[in-house]
Amino acid sequence: MDPALEFHRSQTRRQFFQGAGLKVGGLAMASLAVDPARASSGVHPALPGFPQFAPRAKRLLYLHMNGAPSQLDLFDHKPGLVEFFDKDLPESVRNGQRITGMTSGQARLPVAPSLFKFKACGQSGMMISELLPDLHPLADEIALIKTVHTDAINHDPACTFVMTGSEVPGKPSLGSWISYGLGSVSEDLPAFVVLTPNFPATGNAQALFTRMWSSGFLPTKHTGVTLRPVGDPVLFVKNPPGVNPGDRRAMLDALNRLNQGNFERFGDPETQTRIAQYEMAFRMQSSVPELADLSGESQATLDLYGKDVSRPGSFTQSALLSRRLLERGVRVVQILHRGWDQHGSLPKNLGAQCQDTQKACAALLVDLKQRGLLEDTLVVWGGEFGRTVYSQGTLTKDNYGRDHHPRNFCMWMAGAGVKGGLTYGETDDFSYNIVRDPVHLNDLNATILHLMGIEHSAFTYKFQGLDQRLTGVQEAHVVRGLLS
Repeated sequence: MDPALEFHRSQTRRQFFQGAGLKVGGLAMASLAVDPARASSGVHPALPGFPQFAPRAKRLLYLHMNGAPSQLDLFDHKPGLVEFFDKDLPESVRNGQRITGMTSGQARLPVAPSLFKFKACGQSGMMISELLPDLHPLADEIALIKTVHTDAINHDPACTFVMTGSEVPGKPSLGSWISYGLGSVSEDLPAFVVLTPNFPATGNAQALFTRMWSSGFLPTKHTGVTLRPVGDPVLFVKNPPGVNPGDRRAMLDALNRLNQGNFERFGDPETQTRIAQYEMAFRMQSSVPELADLSGESQATLDLYGKDVSRPGSFTQSALLSRRLLERGVRVVQILHRGWDQHGSLPKNLGAQCQDTQKACAALLVDLKQRGLLEDTLVVWGGEFGRTVYSQGTLTKDNYGRDHHPRNFCMWMAGAGVKGGLTYGETDDFSYNIVRDPVHLNDLNATILHLMGIEHSAFTYKFQGLDQRLTGVQEAHVVRGLLS
């Protein structure tokens, strides 16, 4: 059954003329409203009138640390906790708030101060852990948000929420919304690309679900395209033996004519998506091998990223590939790095995760700035929630674990429109509650869209009778204090 055909068959005569009239009028208005200077070109065009105002950022790089990094051990410095070592978390701090089933059965909730030293970095004096030494000299480039909070307390709904603005699967991801609104400058690469690098063997690997980069109810051409960490970045990117590019082009032209005829007959918009994606796949047969070839990078650049840059599937190589994608016109690049779920042996395992990623994250900021890209690229780093101040399992002087904590956690932003050297918000002495300037994840997404030239409350898509939006139905606000 063709759903588009069945829909048209079920319409009454009155419904047809009512809808047709509105659509023709809408097309006429849209054609008058288009600003040619703002429209993107190629196979991923922007919506008419987008961006809605002058953007500070033209592209987004999102570094997602899947599994929830511990804010207490990286950014939220609480030196006073030393005095509370192995003492029970005061009930006045917890205040009856929910905790997970993994620690609710513990006889005690013993406070575990961080084992790691912190340093005041940059002119701003931003406190950053010794686990992130390469970020220390870049403190004045980033805005550290200490008061991000979310609704979910377990990984799957929390990861779905941080990427789609909803715990309910089926909604479009942040990258898909931006692709839908702003399109891509590139003719040869998708508007939204996802990288999923390998991670240390000590990492507790949470699953990465495709819903985290899915287009949901938006047209499927806005789904993020994943580049594989090992082997050909895209399956079947090479022609099989005996098929040359001319044969492939002729076959694709014939297939496009058939699909166009099918679209003219039934009007299913997904047919147009199929045509566009076949065209993009053909272009990617040339663009992807060139993208993955790092031989043209200078030795200075390779040294900046570090020795792992030549290791296929490493986070470091993914970081360099992300810069190459951004400079080739890809609108949104996401790197999703797993293994940050430290319920036990946190000092050892968190150290391994930081060692795997922190140098490359810092190199990205330096590399983008040297190339003049940071001024109009927005960089975001963070996980899906934070970790508890109390230990999960046995607490010793040199070892502890931390459970999930959605009440507050740290993220940082850098680049276009962001106030560098800023520490935003404050938590209590136990990094358990927010005491000043809370930032809900929907506020953060509203801020990201704002920097990209999009008013979040006016960026909607009709689905299931609702004007759906990334930031949901509850009120969300742009965090003006983060903006330069």
